[in-house]
Amino acid sequence: MGHDHHHHHGHHHHHGTKNLKVAFFLNLSFTIIEIIGGLMTGSLAILSDALHDLGDSLSIGLSWYFQKLSEKGRDSKFSYGYKRFSLLGAVINAVVLLVGSVFIISEAVPALTNPGEVDSKGMLILAIFGVIVNGAAVLRLKKGSSINERVISLHLLEDVLGWVAVLIGSLLIMYFNWQWIDPLLSLLIGIFIIYNVVRNLREAMGILLQRTPKSVQVETVHDQLKTIDQIIEVHDCHIWSMDGEYNVLSAHLVLNKAYVLEEQAEIKKQAKSLLKKLGINHATLEFELDGEHCDGC
Repeated sequence: MGHDHHHHHGHHHHHGTKNLKVAFFLNLSFTIIEIIGGLMTGSLAILSDALHDLGDSLSIGLSWYFQKLSEKGRDSKFSYGYKRFSLLGAVINAVVLLVGSVFIISEAVPALTNPGEVDSKGMLILAIFGVIVNGAAVLRLKKGSSINERVISLHLLEDVLGWVAVLIGSLLIMYFNWQWIDPLLSLLIGIFIIYNVVRNLREAMGILLQRTPKSVQVETVHDQLKTIDQIIEVHDCHIWSMDGEYNVLSAHLVLNKAYVLEEQAEIKKQAKSLLKKLGINHATLEFELDGEHCDGC
């Protein structure tokens, strides 16, 4: 059973890598078209979206690389394996997008009072194309479950929304000649990126700082372990996550009396199977007798 779970996880990760690869090439080629289109139409909104997309391409490339790396097993250098590397991708990516967004906002604010002329027809054509391409990439990554794929899928969803906004903006410029819509859109895109990046960064930092995973309640873990007859107390219990998906626990279990090794093995097996159900993938358990001195407590 354990083997089966592991195999499934491996397959899933492989699928994730393939998804990221497709999204990377889609995004990169589109970013190039966008930069050219933005310069040709003179649209700040399209250029700001191009910058956003360039950030995404970089981050998808990094995520793809780190996700591939995170599939490597454990070795003498990284005894827990390479799962954490996918988080590094999420952090680098967040920094790139933050810098880009600050730049967009600094360009957009002065342009609000003094907007340049834009080619609204060109904007409209690019926007329709943008919605289709990014929509396809979102659908591709929607099935992903790693924090990395979620972050990327969020980016692409933002892109679709950004393009819908550009599409509406181009129509407003076409029919009402509201040139200020363009810098306003680019300002909103920038603020939106910053808001989401900060949220994702907080999640990644929480994992790196070994915060207890949100999906696991420490009290529940204690209570469940104490349902095993031989266990009377649980302490020195630590729970953390490697990458937002793979959770690890270490704990001291106080037994009601001394048991021989075979009996201890049985208790441990029971405890680990309980923990699996609570979302703990890897557990290190130490037995103690009541009243025994514990170093870590």
